[in-house]
Amino acid sequence: MPVTSHSTSNHTLYQRDQYKKGGLGRTYWDYRDKITLSFLDDKDRCIIDLGCGEGITLGKIVKAHPNSQVYGIDVLEENIEICKNYDLPVKKGECDNIDLPDNSVDAVVFMEVIEHLEDPTATINEIYRILKPEGKLILVYPNDVFFKIARILTLRFREAAYDPGHVKQWTPNEMRQFLGKKGFVIEQTKSLPFFLWQLSLHGLTCARKKRL
Repeated sequence: MPVTSHSTSNHTLYQRDQYKKGGLGRTYWDYRDKITLSFLDDKDRCIIDLGCGEGITLGKIVKAHPNSQVYGIDVLEENIEICKNYDLPVKKGECDNIDLPDNSVDAVVFMEVIEHLEDPTATINEIYRILKPEGKLILVYPNDVFFKIARILTLRFREAAYDPGHVKQWTPNEMRQFLGKKGFVIEQTKSLPFFLWQLSLHGLTCARKKRL
């Protein structure tokens, strides 16, 4: 399925098609995933990839944590079917209405979704609800300005012109403040691949639900 269902562009970019192109784009994708998933460990017995898309990262989580209960959740039926074609554990669901009990999940991976949300508060509140006390949220969001510059510099003009339908551009400071107000304790913030946010493609925030 498309990178997002909210794009206003007249053409579609599929995640797996972009990944299959290889080159610098795939190298960075794997690097981003490696850093993101390094925040997971063997104590995370229940891991949710919320907004899992076509399941590229979900597959890596399943492979790295064979003894954990891992599955993806996505709202788009086409994404669900693609994941199933790769034998990935996935279910359809809304990120602000997750069919899981309170305090039942050890870790939520939430990659490149929050920038699409009209009401991010509802989703973060729902993530907080399902996480166990001290459960972790690993959240990744793009730096749209530098993404466009990087695509132009690497001659990926079609991707540079693509409108991904982002509602809000988040910054690391905004994300720390937002999650802090919602009951999370910030453990670490990173800019990827560089230290400076202005020259990076993604921001990463790892936070934990406060102990009850």
